[in-house]
Amino acid sequence: ENINRFNIKNIVLSQGNAQVQDWFTLQGGIKGGKLFDKILLDAPCSATGVIRRHPDIKLLRKPKDITALVALQKSILDNLWQMLKPGGVLLYATCSILKAENEDQMANFLYSHDDVSEIKIDLDWGIKTVVGRQQLPTHEFDGFYYAKLKKISVELS
Repeated sequence: ENINRFNIKNIVLSQGNAQVQDWFTLQGGIKGGKLFDKILLDAPCSATGVIRRHPDIKLLRKPKDITALVALQKSILDNLWQMLKPGGVLLYATCSILKAENEDQMANFLYSHDDVSEIKIDLDWGIKTVVGRQQLPTHEFDGFYYAKLKKISVELS
């Protein structure tokens, strides 16, 4: 709605199931060369960062839920990464305060991919973590996490 209202021409909204690439391939996807310059992945998460507004989250979330969410996030991240151009940027975001969904997820991704480097987020909010930044909930703000990744070209030898 805002894209049309402001007449923005350089943004393409794509809708599909990011757990699989069928929708992307059907649109010309990887083989069609229509890769993305930038991707915002607002990952499904435990929502532990919004506990101040939804205290029932503490009672509703179980350890198995977190394990399943981490696996889902990994799947989506791996699929979207293949849709990003070399030199492209992916911003990973959650409203979680759990290390498993945030810093650990990013550390594992960096470890398992040769074509990624972190772009440090040098701002004066939140807590600088090994990978990304974590904002803990306060009386004014919800908790959230961001990590910025760049897809680099890998030299084959």
